[in-house]
Amino acid sequence: MSAFFQLWGREMASYFRTSIAYVVGTFFLAIAGVSFWILATHLAQGAAEGDLVANLFGSPGYWLAMLIVTPLLTMRLFAEERRMGTLEMLLTAPVTETSVVLAKFAGAYATFLLLWVPTLAFAAVLRRVGVHLPPLDWGPVAAGYLGTALVGAFFLAAGLLCSLLTRHQAVAAMVCLAALGLLLSGSLLPFYAHAESIRQVARGISAPLHMMDFAAGIVDTRTVVWYLSATVLLLFVSIRILEARRLR
Repeated sequence: MSAFFQLWGREMASYFRTSIAYVVGTFFLAIAGVSFWILATHLAQGAAEGDLVANLFGSPGYWLAMLIVTPLLTMRLFAEERRMGTLEMLLTAPVTETSVVLAKFAGAYATFLLLWVPTLAFAAVLRRVGVHLPPLDWGPVAAGYLGTALVGAFFLAAGLLCSLLTRHQAVAAMVCLAALGLLLSGSLLPFYAHAESIRQVARGISAPLHMMDFAAGIVDTRTVVWYLSATVLLLFVSIRILEARRLR
């Protein structure tokens, strides 16, 4: 366990002692802030239907931020280590592959969650500058952030696996972006697929549809189990791949 915390601290330091966390945070907050401001303004003027939470979680700006942040946070996790030759040195140390994978994931995930903390103040800031917002229902807000944490964990686990499969950060980022793009595109199947079985499966794995439920304050335990299981499965696959490479 001590090895895990040491590796986790190493990963967190690699984000905040370099420009990675600050560059990613700038892009993320710019996209999230502009998207939030546009949605709030439309709601205040009566130009949009629904409430602020339902329009925020799952909006195009929301998914754009998720698609940009995930590859940027994960592309270097293993690809950079392999390119510089430090992964082999790390694997010769008295640490397990499980500790290495979980520590890298925990570092990326903690940074991801920290990026969302400033968004808690968005509504207060807009009220301070004179935007008249409808009252917030904090139940859907909490459910929306829970959904974001679950979807983010799944996306980051996928990005970590992509980084493990290559030694080039740019390739890892593009593969991750393509995989997540295909996953989000699959959310259209419930509306266009003719077979009911395909529509049911697509609904079960559709992140945009899940976020619509979370934004409405609906927390389905099946959805929670799906994201937790998918995240654990991707991390398990990453651990097995790393173990196979150590045995070569």
